[in-house]
Amino acid sequence: MSSRLRRGFVLTSALIAAALAVSACGGSTGDTASTTSGAAAPASAGSVSAAAADAVEFNLGPDQNRVTTAKVDAIAAKVPQEIRDRGTIKVTGSAGTAPPLRFYATDDTTLIGSEVDFAYLFADVLGLRVDLSAADWSQNFVRVDSGEVDAFISNVTVTEERKEKYDFATYRLDTLALETRIDDPWTVTDRKDLAGKVIAVGSGTNQEKILVDWNEQNIAEGLAPIDIKYFQNSTDYYLALSSGRIEGYFGPNPTAQYHAASTGETKVIGTFSGAGEALQGEIAVLTLKGNGLAEAFTEAINHTIENGTYQQVLDRWNLASEGVARSELDPRGLPKPTS
Repeated sequence: MSSRLRRGFVLTSALIAAALAVSACGGSTGDTASTTSGAAAPASAGSVSAAAADAVEFNLGPDQNRVTTAKVDAIAAKVPQEIRDRGTIKVTGSAGTAPPLRFYATDDTTLIGSEVDFAYLFADVLGLRVDLSAADWSQNFVRVDSGEVDAFISNVTVTEERKEKYDFATYRLDTLALETRIDDPWTVTDRKDLAGKVIAVGSGTNQEKILVDWNEQNIAEGLAPIDIKYFQNSTDYYLALSSGRIEGYFGPNPTAQYHAASTGETKVIGTFSGAGEALQGEIAVLTLKGNGLAEAFTEAINHTIENGTYQQVLDRWNLASEGVARSELDPRGLPKPTS
């Protein structure tokens, strides 16, 4: 992402010093409330960004002052011996995605974002340094396959097809969001509330499939069709939203929450599972199947959940709504395509 585009996501605010001081104490670019099992109900409607009323500036510089935690010897001992001997875990992921996931800092060199923070935090528990790198989305899988890297941490959704080759340790919900102007009074509880609305969505995305399915169901029930609009990039979506050409933008929850918090011009009025109504999708650390590393990651993630540092990272990037109660090893994933 260019410096110009990145800065377009951020507006200044006097709240930044206090907000970050508190939090720091503690596909495509990706596949885009928690329960005791670690997953939420398939849809959560009507949740409005708490930070949306006031613009918040996030730390986009190379000096991140990340949340850290101490090594846990019993968990670190479960890391494969080769990685322990090396003392470094090699982590790959996408680069250039929209904030707050994984993107370049203002120096256009340093990778930052929630996914980077999680990689460092989980590695702390395992007593490992992080060797961070970036690649195109599909190449990240190839790098894991070849052993060039140990883990892929970059908004990766658990799927049944991927589970045939990889293990997963979950750490975030895969959630989609409906974003509207902050002064727009309408609310959404289910797909029927979108009937007759002008909604933008990314072409070829999972959220487009969900929106099209909803529209077909609405029409079959005699409701007004959703007027689905497409634009080239996120800047175009938000220009259309601010000008009133569209009434909502249906996209990844992290970027919607980030945009709402950093501009104070929009709000999230509904969140939905990225897997559709039948299943709550989950984001996870991806490792090569059967090497034991995912088990170590699962325990490390659960330790950070228990000691509160995990929540601090979520809060730092305004992603509290995507938190899980516990990390799970290889949970049920998105079903395989039927065709």
